[in-house]
Amino acid sequence: MAGREMNTLKAWARWRPLDSTESRNGEIIRGSDQDHDSQQFRISIAAPAQIQTLSSREKSWKSGCAFDGVIEPGENNQAVYKRVVAPIIPDVLRGRCCNFFAYGHSGSGKTHTMVGYDFANEDEFGLCFAAARQLAIALDGINAEKHTDNFGIGLRVYELRKNSAYDLLNNRNECFVREGPDRRVYIRGETETLENGKVRVRPIVTRSCWSFEQLQQELQDGLKHRKTATSTIHDQSSRTHAIIEMEIITKDLLAARDSVVERQSELVPVGKHATDVYIEEQLRAMIQTKDGKYIPNPDYNVDQKRINDAETRKAEFESRVREAEEHESEVFARAAHVHQCVGGKLIFVDLAGAEFLSGITGPGLKQTPQEKQQGRQINTDLLALKEVIRARSLAQSRIPYRSSPLTMVLRQHFEASSDAQSSIIVTVSPGAEQYAATMNTLKYGDLVGLANKHKG
Repeated sequence: MAGREMNTLKAWARWRPLDSTESRNGEIIRGSDQDHDSQQFRISIAAPAQIQTLSSREKSWKSGCAFDGVIEPGENNQAVYKRVVAPIIPDVLRGRCCNFFAYGHSGSGKTHTMVGYDFANEDEFGLCFAAARQLAIALDGINAEKHTDNFGIGLRVYELRKNSAYDLLNNRNECFVREGPDRRVYIRGETETLENGKVRVRPIVTRSCWSFEQLQQELQDGLKHRKTATSTIHDQSSRTHAIIEMEIITKDLLAARDSVVERQSELVPVGKHATDVYIEEQLRAMIQTKDGKYIPNPDYNVDQKRINDAETRKAEFESRVREAEEHESEVFARAAHVHQCVGGKLIFVDLAGAEFLSGITGPGLKQTPQEKQQGRQINTDLLALKEVIRARSLAQSRIPYRSSPLTMVLRQHFEASSDAQSSIIVTVSPGAEQYAATMNTLKYGDLVGLANKHKG
């Protein structure tokens, strides 16, 4: 894109307000200043005097020129949306993919920023709801201009925990993260056995939404299924990574994708039969001697015709899959000819709360061994995400997508967003008791932001 660096990622810091229980314990001393040359912000923090447990080196910290903006406690979600997300909606309407991440320790305001809690107050819509509303308005205009009702929003909502994904629009159905032979990552549900021996493995459900009100209801219903548990801060912390995908689609495109799934379902039993036939023939052609060795069976000749017939039938069904995939590509191209918006995506990732065990924990909270293990897995995922973002920003030859299921799933979105802008918002608490967690959160944002600013 002219006038824009490739793979642009902006880093933002958002301070949330103190709550009533934090105010009596003091507040982090903080400040920020903007570098006139780079237009980037430096953030500085210092521990209040009442924190005695820190070393002299830990009592203050200052970032590099890493942040594109600092969002103060008095700014509501609508103000955050206008600064961070609204400027990239034109990119999405040109068919590009833009990613948004909320990172921070438990209780710092990630979910409030990404999703919000007051769904009746437009000023407090989370970023995903505010973006959906603006996108829906834009698509209404495109449909009116093109005299069609074909362009809508395809919604997918799921959460990741370890190697599983839970489809929040399908009764929290458990799906599995797998890398296919084509090296693409797939999220598939349990295998379903259908009539005539067909076997179907459903992908994450896509809900087609033709109005903002419909999308808002679907998204609210899905988010009710999100799992929370005890963290080091409070007892209702998000312990999974929630991913909200919005894609500009058409009715014909969704139908073409369903046809691909249907053809794949028909191929599965045929392919399995061809494999079984080959194995059976090879086993019959061998016998085991008394000393355990396998030698050719002199009394059996491999039925090559049987193998060839099974492989021919398998090839026919593979051809049907290819035809369905080619049809999907043709449908996409036709829709793009009507308007380039088709395929544009907004990806919102509300990351699980980072665990900083050096910080002071909430009163009366005790984690179970299972919850501690979840915390370690979350930190592993967050470290992997940081390394992927840094490797991409620095144009490294190897991007460590396989380091965690989270980065495996996000790979397609990262690769699709190479010519568009994305953002990470680190959310931080100004409460003195969360000083260590706040410092670690800002360090994470500083490392990611600096790598992106210094790339190339």
